[in-house]
Parts: sequence; C-alpha cells; structure tokens
Amino acid sequence: MTALLCALQVAGTSDGSSGSTGKEKAKQQSSNDVIGLDPSHEFLTFMASAARIDKQLQIQRSIVRAFGRVELHTDLVDDHLYVFKRTILQEVLEGCPGIRSIKEELVPYLIRSQLRSNPTIQSKPLTENGGEQFERKIAPNQLVKSPLEQASLLGAQANNMKCCAYIVNKDRYCARVNSVQSFIDVNQDVAGERAVHLTGYDISRSNNVIHPTSKLGYKSTVGPHCMLGEGSEMGDKCSIKRSVVGRHCRIGSGVKIMNSVVMDHVTIDDGCIVQGSVICNNAHLQERVTLKDCQVGAAYIVSGEHQGEALAKRDKN
Repeated sequence: MTALLCALQVAGTSDGSSGSTGKEKAKQQSSNDVIGLDPSHEFLTFMASAARIDKQLQIQRSIVRAFGRVELHTDLVDDHLYVFKRTILQEVLEGCPGIRSIKEELVPYLIRSQLRSNPTIQSKPLTENGGEQFERKIAPNQLVKSPLEQASLLGAQANNMKCCAYIVNKDRYCARVNSVQSFIDVNQDVAGERAVHLTGYDISRSNNVIHPTSKLGYKSTVGPHCMLGEGSEMGDKCSIKRSVVGRHCRIGSGVKIMNSVVMDHVTIDDGCIVQGSVICNNAHLQERVTLKDCQVGAAYIVSGEHQGEALAKRDKN
C-alpha cells in the first residue's frame, strides 16, 4: 500500500490569514493525524487520528525494533488517497469482511501487518487495538482467533509486504477538502499566490484575479485573495473579501460578500450580505437577503435571513 501525504498548511491565504473561525480551527486541529515514518520517510510505521488518541501515545517496541527509529509527525496530512496491491487487498477483505473503514481500520491493520510479514521481528503479534495479542484457549491445543487475526495469517504469507508513504513536495499544491470551510479555503488559495497557477490566470498587484471582461461599479472593491470571473458584473458600492465569484454573475449595488464562494450565473440583488457561504450555479438572492454559514443549492431562490442552513430544492421523488 502507498498513501499520499502532504504538509499541513495554514488554511486559507498564503499570508497566514484565513476565513476559518476559531471553532473551525479547533475542529481541524482535533482531526489532524499522528503519522509515523521510518528515517528514510519511505515507510509508514504508524497512523492514527488525534481524536482517537488519549493524553498519552503508546508506540510498541516491535515497531522501533523493526525500523531502528520512528519519527512521529503531526505536520503531515493523510489525503485519503491510497494505492493498494489488489491481491493483498482481496485476501484481507475476504478474511475479514467486517472491515468497513479504509482510514480507521484497513490502513492501520496493513501497517501492523508489515511487521508480521518480517521474519526478523520476534515480538508478539498485535491485536486490532494495537496491543499485544493474548490467545484464549477453549480446549487443549485449540485457539480462538478474531477475524483480524485470521486475516493476518493471509497477509503474512505475502513476501516483502510494505506500506509506503508518498509525500508531496512543498512546492506543489495539495489539499484535502472535507468540509464547507476547507472548500472555501481552497478557493481562496486558487485566487491567491499559493495556487493561482492552477487557473491559468495572472494575479494582479492587489493579489487577486479580476477577469478583464468583468465590470466593477462605482466605489466597488475586490480584496486580496479574491476572484471575479469572466463576464461577471458588480453594482455600485459593493465589496468582495476573501471570496471567489464565478462566471457571468450579476451582483447588485450595496452587496457585501465575505469568505464565500459564488459559482456561475448567480444573481444577487441589491443590499445582500453573504458571509461564510457557498452559493451554487443559477441561484438567485432577492433584495436584502442575509446569509451566514449557509449552502444554497443550484437554481434556488432565496429571500429573508438565514444562518447555518442548507437551502435547496426538494427532490420531487
């Protein structure tokens, strides 16, 4: 197995600022991973999410004996992209059909199994929870084994079972989007110096992207780490901060958009305030709508004030 890892970056803009709230940042920190690597940074030796670890982190001696030294990292992100050897994957899943999670169950199990497949390690095998295995006898010479233990016998038959890490170079852009806020953060990156090269656009002196066919009204401003897409128009006295506005949008006068993503062909009428929200294609915000931390579905018409809501057309079925 090979897992894709990248460096943990400050979410949002390249100057360290971000639209993420304190609550969102705390949640992100609690979901970080603890990743163990060998000194060459080629092999995975340990992986667990911080949320599943108590105050103390226990590392088995067998791991250290197998690799000589183990480096524990909290500055790396598991991007949830894995490449498996098909035959090993099939054997493990057939031997242990109870596995339901790649991240939480399968990957840690395979990491432990590479130690079992190494004949030079003379240590007690590991159980599902990472402790030493104690076999429970129910009759002379008869042992009861869990499904994971049974699967380990299959895995140990493989020659040179290895769990490797591919770490993305820091000069490349790599991010995992698993929340609305991380989606907004990635859009901010694409509109700034960190990842604007992915768009094919040039960044302006103001550290933003304003398409030459777009139009800004009187006293309207587009701040750093923002993008105003092709053919989009803004009315008078509008402001866009830390946000991305897609193609052919119509934005009325006195509109404020902050820390949000507005997709293509969206209409926003006069006096609207949009904060921390994602608005999908062809949506329409009527006059003086206020949105905070909302998601608006495609072609949905919004009126009034909303906070922390998902607004979308109901499925007729």
